Amino acid sequence: MWEDPIVEEVRKIREAHAAQFNYDLEAICRDLKQQEENTRRTFVSYPARRVKPVAKTRPRHVSTP
Repeated sequence: MWEDPIVEEVRKIREAHAAQFNYDLEAICRDLKQQEENTRRTFVSYPARRVKPVAKTRPRHVSTP
């Protein structure tokens, strides 16, 4: 299987970051939020969009011989 070196690098960084917080998801999220607040970059959040309902269709009937 082909391996992408960039993907491997990102996975190693993610693993090291998670290990710093003993794989505690809440602690990881708090740290990422803190990093967001401390950066000068602008983060954009778009409002949620409603999903259009799926049109109802008649069920397909299998004809029997």
